[in-house]
Amino acid sequence: MIKTIYHGSNKIIEKPLFGFGKTYNDYGLGFYCTEVLDMAKEWGVSKDNDGFVNIYEIETEGLTLLDLNSSEYTILHWLEVLLENRIFDITNSLAQEAKEYLLKNFTVPYKDYDIITGYRADDSYFSFAQDFINGAISVRQLRHSMKLGNLGTQFVLKSKKAFKAIQYKGYEVAESAQWFSKKELRDKTARRQYFDVEKNRRQRGDLYIVQILDEEIKPDDSRLR
Repeated sequence: MIKTIYHGSNKIIEKPLFGFGKTYNDYGLGFYCTEVLDMAKEWGVSKDNDGFVNIYEIETEGLTLLDLNSSEYTILHWLEVLLENRIFDITNSLAQEAKEYLLKNFTVPYKDYDIITGYRADDSYFSFAQDFINGAISVRQLRHSMKLGNLGTQFVLKSKKAFKAIQYKGYEVAESAQWFSKKELRDKTARRQYFDVEKNRRQRGDLYIVQILDEEIKPDDSRLR
């Protein structure tokens, strides 16, 4: 199957190079794209500078795909991958214990795949994940928080094989005056919805990290779904 994917950037990238980039992105080293054009425009601009949306086609047949949003995984599997790659602010012993437990019990062999799809942890969404490991919100609240602001999912090329499968198709200019304000609004909307609805509304039966640790809850526990 041929998919069209977009990469927002401050430059035109005709040939993405395997092995280059930031190692501390959500899923580690890779080429981060989206299947949504408007989202790539938001990701490509900064406050004072226009950006570019690089357009590619990729033949996915023969490539292995890890979908972290599939029913096979829980939100804690996604969080475990983030814990491996992003720098979390570990402010107390609970957060440290939570990190160690999730890394041990919710491991995902994501490095074995050609492509990964899943939530993108922009600033707000990353702070929601930190709140969870610090015990402030429940699994349910974390799961719902990742849908606030309609951020969508990212499409990440991880392997040499995946990089060889893409073809550059051109680019579009993303104007900062139009798209940066939309980017900020999306983030502010997510934060507002989070504080107004999710963070302050505990429900009976909510599962927090303390309980997960105390009961040694594993991925097959139905309460994580």
